[in-house]
Amino acid sequence: MVNWLGRRAEDVLSALLVAMFIAFLLQIVTRYVLNAPLSWTAELSTLCWVWGILWGAGLVLRDEEEIRFDVIYGAMKPAVKRVADAVTGTAVVAIFTWSLPAVVDYVTFMKVEKTAYLGLRFDLVFSVYVIFAVAQIVRHAMIVWRSVTGHGLARAA
Repeated sequence: MVNWLGRRAEDVLSALLVAMFIAFLLQIVTRYVLNAPLSWTAELSTLCWVWGILWGAGLVLRDEEEIRFDVIYGAMKPAVKRVADAVTGTAVVAIFTWSLPAVVDYVTFMKVEKTAYLGLRFDLVFSVYVIFAVAQIVRHAMIVWRSVTGHGLARAA
């Protein structure tokens, strides 16, 4: 089930990239070939980019693909890596959990505003950050669990 959901998250990310690319091409054609630029294509491209980054980082990116200080982390012994994973994972969980109520309040408050061209409510636009934040809490809680219990390996070096 987890693999199936992971593939669906990749499908959503792919669809966002395709939509962004089509909007970009449409913007080029209408602006430079037809001399009749469309404003909504730039907004759609931006929204797809923001959603793609946060959706991908939250639901598609694997632990071993995360950016970290590999020079330092790679030089650590496995036991020290587990401690580092537990400490950094706990910090990430704490910060995202602490900020989550304020994030949800802000996102729900933004229902009063709409985007300039597409007229999308900003609470829907920004809701991807809530998904990202919850995904980071779950992901890093799992990293802490694996580090503390020894189940599974610490993040790949």
